[in-house]
Amino acid sequence: MNQFQPSRTQLLVDNIAHWLISWRKPLGVMFMLLTILLGYTATQTRFDPGFTKLIPVEHPYMQAFMDHSAKFTGTNRIMISLSWNGEGDIYNPEFLSRLRTATDEVFFTPGVNRVTVRSLFSPEVRYMEVTEFGFMGDVVIPSRFTADKEGLAQVRSNVAKSGQVGNLVANDLKSAMVQAELLDINPETGEKTDYAEVAKHLEKIRSDLSGAGVDIQIIGFAKVMGDVMDGLETVLLFFLVAFIITLLLLWHYSLSIKLTLLAITVALLPVIWLLGILPLIGYGIDPMSVLVPFLIFSIGVSHAVQMTNAWKLDVLENHDPEKAAANAFRRLAIPGTVALLANALGFMVIMVIDIPIVHELGVTACLGVALMIMTNKMFMPIVLSHLKLEQMALRHEKQHEQDNDNNKHNLWWKLSALATPGPAKISITVMLLLLALGTWQSRSLLTGDVGTGVPELRADSRYNLDNDTIVNDYSIGMDVLSVYVETRNREEACLDWEIMNAVDRFDFHMRGVDGVQSVTTTAGMAKLYVSGNNEGNPLWRTLQRSEQSLVAGSHAAHPQLGMNDNGCKTINMMVYLEDHQDATLKHVEGEILNFIDNEQLTDANFRLLGGNAGVATATNQAVEKAEVQMLISIFGAISLLCWLTFRSIKAVLCVILPLVLVCILCNALMALLGIGLKVATLPVIALGVGVGVDYGIYIYERMQHALNRGTPLRQAFYEAMQSRGTAAVFTAVTMSIGVGTWAFSALKFQADMGILLAFMFLVNVLGAIFLLPALACIFDVGAVRLSKEKSSKSADTSDTSAGTVTPELAREGGN
Repeated sequence: MNQFQPSRTQLLVDNIAHWLISWRKPLGVMFMLLTILLGYTATQTRFDPGFTKLIPVEHPYMQAFMDHSAKFTGTNRIMISLSWNGEGDIYNPEFLSRLRTATDEVFFTPGVNRVTVRSLFSPEVRYMEVTEFGFMGDVVIPSRFTADKEGLAQVRSNVAKSGQVGNLVANDLKSAMVQAELLDINPETGEKTDYAEVAKHLEKIRSDLSGAGVDIQIIGFAKVMGDVMDGLETVLLFFLVAFIITLLLLWHYSLSIKLTLLAITVALLPVIWLLGILPLIGYGIDPMSVLVPFLIFSIGVSHAVQMTNAWKLDVLENHDPEKAAANAFRRLAIPGTVALLANALGFMVIMVIDIPIVHELGVTACLGVALMIMTNKMFMPIVLSHLKLEQMALRHEKQHEQDNDNNKHNLWWKLSALATPGPAKISITVMLLLLALGTWQSRSLLTGDVGTGVPELRADSRYNLDNDTIVNDYSIGMDVLSVYVETRNREEACLDWEIMNAVDRFDFHMRGVDGVQSVTTTAGMAKLYVSGNNEGNPLWRTLQRSEQSLVAGSHAAHPQLGMNDNGCKTINMMVYLEDHQDATLKHVEGEILNFIDNEQLTDANFRLLGGNAGVATATNQAVEKAEVQMLISIFGAISLLCWLTFRSIKAVLCVILPLVLVCILCNALMALLGIGLKVATLPVIALGVGVGVDYGIYIYERMQHALNRGTPLRQAFYEAMQSRGTAAVFTAVTMSIGVGTWAFSALKFQADMGILLAFMFLVNVLGAIFLLPALACIFDVGAVRLSKEKSSKSADTSDTSAGTVTPELAREGGN
């Protein structure tokens, strides 16, 4: 029987290779036309940020939040604080004039919910007092306010009586705030709120009103998105730097302008196609997932280098470009497609995270990888069939071959010793030590955001500095957590002693919880009104048991105050937190649950959680749950894919175990650098595994060719590194350097992702080189295969679809 009888899979690959070369001209024209059309539609790709895209919508907490978000504010809000730096406090004509202008400007902000705009100049911000003539009350700043000495004194008195100190006015009376809530749909246009436009409007308020002793701080989701989109200019700059670095390294590696430009172009094609398809399917690019196109480009470079390297080896053996292109396709079609499918699985499994933006990222990335199969495995061989290698590259390669005619490649031969028992045991021992250290360090990994402010921006960014100022000056901040009391069968629940007493006990309990900055509830405000009815006596700051007595504090239940709806069908209890770190959120959540467990209400129930801190709590829980599911899914799927390719459990272990180690080391690095496990960083692990498995698949598949011929394991690994190792190391180093430049970005989330991806790209290839042969040796992969070959007369036929050796491929071991 012919030693090189091909399998059905290899026959299919051979037929596709023949078809590609036979129809290369019409196919090439089709690909070029497709590129032109999608390149045009790519110009219509838009940024598409959205607040609700960041929410795990199926989480019970978010169900409560969505049910009540139309009635109560506190999540997608903006806060503009005006600080007075001159003498005295805010009660001066200059400051109040600018505060009035700021209020008017916020009112006309695109997408703002105008009924939620609140400042000292808002008509719903009122004061109330009890005098000898009875109850007296009015707006804090009268409509005919004049900024003379008497008018300013009156405003000062009204603010003190309104209870707004710490809320709309800073505790030190040196700042005052304008608050508003944004809608996802702009009511004026009926389209999605343009957060870039909102951010520009807010910055215009800052530039117009700053000066003359007034500084302005602005925080809110819209401002975060605006700063991120402003920072995208630096993102594009770093993309350009990475592109140039990749270009130069490719040229240095190949010494061929043609192959360098081809590899870069083919790596860019799926990015262009992807950006062109997104508008056609109604997708945009969220600023938080803008790094996906570069990841697609990086993966494209990796596969393009393998293809051009395989083609060049055949050309150096005097094959014509057409046959070399066909042979390159035959060699890499199976391992390359399997590797790309593994990449797609890496992107796909992150969709187990129940957050729309992650689903969008997964769909976008999977689509990019699918397009890469067409560009790299079809279009590239077509172009290669028309190329001729430059004389400079030919001379260099021939000189390199002459230098190695009588001597093995020194580095690869030394490393191939890892496939022998002694060095293999040392390599495995080092792996176990790293595994133990990584596991110990990764226990310190935190979920969610680490530090105050927003982690997408650096600690010294304007936004985070503004956030720190507002948190320090006021008794409230952006980190608000809402608990809803939903009542039943009560006409006026705020006049019901049982319900109001439960709300009051919640208020009192939460004020003593670590991490809580302040608490605002209807019951707490009602007690202030009752105290005011009794000459401000603090002894009367309590709730009465009868409905008639509770009427005295009923003004606190006005729906305009945002603490309840009509009839108090739902009561919103707002807890302001010092930060939104996971430890704080879990502690406060636990205290809330403990309180609720001890409450027995007949016609009401507590429902958790709203506010941006509630969103953070639900998101952290979704991430923690998804981490385990994601890792099980990706390793399970890739293991199945490798088993279908190699039909060997030991082969699967050789490819997968290095990836497991790298995952654990990546978690340890995140813990060491203070990077939290969250929506922005969790996909990095999946992406790193999906991309990192390429190296193991390419190297093991080439080893399998040699093992099928009865080659000893060390020699098989050496041949694999000779033909594919240099390309693998080159692409890993190139990709690591490219994404490593992101560490200098002004956007913290880009810097974090760059560090983690550079680490995973580089360490994954080291795992494939140092651990894969050691594991193969420990598992006796070569010995088992030789035993099978000796015991079977048909061992010369292909034992796996990926391991088949055709006559055209038999000589590859000598390359």
